[in-house]
Amino acid sequence: MTDGQQSTDRLTVRGIRGFGRHGVLESERRDGQEFVVDVMLGVDTRAASSRDDLTRTVHYGVVAERVKTAVESDPVDLIETLAQRIADLCLSEQLVQWVEVTVHKPDAPIDVAFEDVALTIHRSRA
Repeated sequence: MTDGQQSTDRLTVRGIRGFGRHGVLESERRDGQEFVVDVMLGVDTRAASSRDDLTRTVHYGVVAERVKTAVESDPVDLIETLAQRIADLCLSEQLVQWVEVTVHKPDAPIDVAFEDVALTIHRSRA
């Protein structure tokens, strides 16, 4: 955890599900699959809590809807690209100082038994 992460609160939404057509294989683009996204947002929540005011924090319901839309739009080859798209949209929220995004691809086309494929990225305004 960086110093910037320690000085902010963490707002986490886990398990945002969306159906996307991301991947390098033709079958992934044609058939699609479910993707699951976790986001952790670095937000200073003191102003919101002191006034009990939603306008002074990040509306996690809106963020979740935007993440779902990001998963379900514009197919890309790599989950790295999808994760960056999601990080950028989270950082577009004025109060978000940093973000951690994990994209899970539980139905990745792998020929061995596995539980999950996931990529986690960390991005900040700095």
